[in-house]
Amino acid sequence: MTKRMESLAKVIRGELPAPPIARLIGFRLTSVRRGEAVVELEASGSHANPMGTLHGGILCDIADAAMGIAYATTLADDESFTTLELKINFLRPVWNDKLVAVGKVVQGGKTVGLAECDITNSKGALVARSSCTCMTLRGDVALGR
Repeated sequence: MTKRMESLAKVIRGELPAPPIARLIGFRLTSVRRGEAVVELEASGSHANPMGTLHGGILCDIADAAMGIAYATTLADDESFTTLELKINFLRPVWNDKLVAVGKVVQGGKTVGLAECDITNSKGALVARSSCTCMTLRGDVALGR
């Protein structure tokens, strides 16, 4: 098991703190394995846009987290990555509901990879679908990321 996978398992068990963005928005990592990560959020009025539905940026955040964690699980401990592009399709409005974002690596690569994420509500209905392109970083550019 890589150090990264060990750290992620500790976050799930509550032995390490969640990243600041997870604490700010209120999502949590609930499952991780190589090439896949599951993030959950209890969406509420505190996540609403001016029209009263869930703000699209929140969906982007949980999709980005799920895809990024999934991608990170495929990297060596001395590698990192950055997201080059993120796309999302909003398919159904959300008010107050439990959301599950499942991020999966579609294609890893030496330099560029592709991940995708489906976000479903408590009834299992698809709320949003997202994809991202990631660039693997090595050497000095990977330090501190």
